[in-house]
Amino acid sequence: MITNALKNSKDIILIGASTGGPNAIEKIITEFDKELNAAVLIVQHMPSGFTKTFAERLNRRCELEVLEAEDKIKIEKNKIYIAPGGYHMIVKEKDIIEINKEDPIWGVRPAVDKLFISAAPIYNNRILSVILTGMGKDGAEGTAVVKKNNGTTIAQDENSSVIYGMPKSAYETGCVDYVLPLKDIASKIKSLIKAS
Repeated sequence: MITNALKNSKDIILIGASTGGPNAIEKIITEFDKELNAAVLIVQHMPSGFTKTFAERLNRRCELEVLEAEDKIKIEKNKIYIAPGGYHMIVKEKDIIEINKEDPIWGVRPAVDKLFISAAPIYNNRILSVILTGMGKDGAEGTAVVKKNNGTTIAQDENSSVIYGMPKSAYETGCVDYVLPLKDIASKIKSLIKAS
C-alpha cells in the first residue's frame, strides 16, 4: 500500500490560468508546504517547450516537488503537476494523469476545462478548483462541473488579476464559492483543506 495515496478529504487542487498566470501560480504554490497533504494539478496556457522550464523553475522555489506531467503518471499528495504545453492534461481514471493531443478548445491546448471536467466526476467533493488571471473563458464550464460534483470553487478577484477574463467568466456561471485577491488564495486553500 502506498502511504501517500490520496484519501477522501479536500486533497485535489486544480488550478487554471492564462495571461499573468505564471506569477500568480508561483505566488500561491510557494506558500504550500508538506502539511498541505494534497495533490496540485495546474493548467497554464503556455506553448510547447516552455512548461518544462516553468516547472523546473517552480521546483527550485517550492517546498513541494513540481514537475511537468507525463502520460500515465500517478497523482500523489504533495506533488504539483504542470500540464505540458501543446497537450491537454486530464484525469483518465482515479489518480492517473493522461496527456493527449485532442483538438484545442477555446483555441488553447492545454485547456483548463479539459482538466476540470475530467477530474470532477472522479474526485467530487475532494476538489478545490481555482481560476486565476487570464483572457477568455476557459475554465468557466469546468468550474460549473466541479461545483455540480460538490467540489469547492475559487476565482481570483478583478483587482489582483492582470486580465479579468477567465475569473470573470467563471464567476458569471454562479458556481464560484469564493472570490479572493491573489494574496489570500493560498491561505484559503490551506484553511479549507484543514477544515475538511
